[in-house]
Amino acid sequence: MKNLNHHSILLIVTVIAAALLLSACGIISQATASAENATAVLSSGGAGVTSAAAGNAYEEAFSDRDLSGDYDTAGSAAILLNGTTATTSSEAVQVSGGTVTITAGGTYVLSGTLENGSIIVNVSKDDKVQLVLDGASIHSATFAAIYVVQADKVFITLEDGSVNTLSNGGSYAQIDDNDVDAVVFAKDDITFNGNGTLRITAEDGSGIVGKDEVTIASGVYEITAAKHAIRAKDSLAIADGSFTLSASEDGLHAENSDDESLGNLYIAGGSFVITVGDDAIHANTLLQIDGGTFNITAAEGLEATYIQINGGSIQISASDDGVNAARKSSLYTPTFEMNDGTLTIVMGAGDTDGIDSNGNIVVNGGTIDVTGQSPFDYDGTAQFNGGTIIVNGQQVDSIPNQMMGGGAGGMGGGAGGRRP
Repeated sequence: MKNLNHHSILLIVTVIAAALLLSACGIISQATASAENATAVLSSGGAGVTSAAAGNAYEEAFSDRDLSGDYDTAGSAAILLNGTTATTSSEAVQVSGGTVTITAGGTYVLSGTLENGSIIVNVSKDDKVQLVLDGASIHSATFAAIYVVQADKVFITLEDGSVNTLSNGGSYAQIDDNDVDAVVFAKDDITFNGNGTLRITAEDGSGIVGKDEVTIASGVYEITAAKHAIRAKDSLAIADGSFTLSASEDGLHAENSDDESLGNLYIAGGSFVITVGDDAIHANTLLQIDGGTFNITAAEGLEATYIQINGGSIQISASDDGVNAARKSSLYTPTFEMNDGTLTIVMGAGDTDGIDSNGNIVVNGGTIDVTGQSPFDYDGTAQFNGGTIIVNGQQVDSIPNQMMGGGAGGMGGGAGGRRP
């Protein structure tokens, strides 16, 4: 302090005192939390998403190669599946009975039928592999149909107009230290693209599991699974496509139990029919929906710590919560944020909530239409800044709260800010 004059010391003391006062009032902590959430969801937070923010999210989620689905036909190697085994002229492909192992990067076109076997990708960590499915049918009675042991990234491309089937017979006999439990199981990044159809049946386990990032750019997907239809660890991103998902557990699932900043799910568009026993769409951390059409029948429709809807048409029939912003990650305040689009929720009887937030609800735009005994239930605050909210057929001008009286008594009053 020896180099500071009297006025400097006085200024420092004043600043410290002001900071302590603000902290005592909770203003600093609230501002920090708001900035944290706004940064987290690639939007302008409470002010609503901007077109630039939505564009940035799309660009960050999908590379040009993810979206293209193109491949070099002249430079590709053909793998012909012929019942119990396969044939190929590529020296980078090893065939042992029904096990086909790819050992070098490149593009491989698979066609034909493998009655009981697997395609295994085990290449250098720096190599990319593109598997083009062109009328391929692969069944494994006791393992995954496609197993990515190691690669920089694997692209599964559905040839235009082709119909491809992958299935498991009901069990998984492990061949290494990895706990393989899906028809398509990838230890590294995996992308699905192209304009064909992929049908997956998992008598046991899940349809698709990625232990890193799972990206789907296009295609038609019909998945029936004993557990999850599609599960990712770090992130699941969908640009477009048609999805018919049936599963005993979740339809789309992203969860990383080792890193609370991961386990994110982003949907830019597509058509979804999801019928599941648990959550239709589940992300441990962030769930962002920018577009698409959704027809959901589930115990819970959408679940994540922070849920942001920027567009699309979402119809949910739920037996528990239609939307649940729950604290799956300690990094963010549980929040449901609606900026645009249409969200229609029909709840089953009993102790159910249309939109349930363990934290806050922010409605900046769009239309929310909830039918049920408890339309909203939140533990924090509610902001109604724009858009339309309909509760049991009646348009309301504020966000009712089951926790503060609930039922029809909250309609037209309740907590939360009124629309300007």
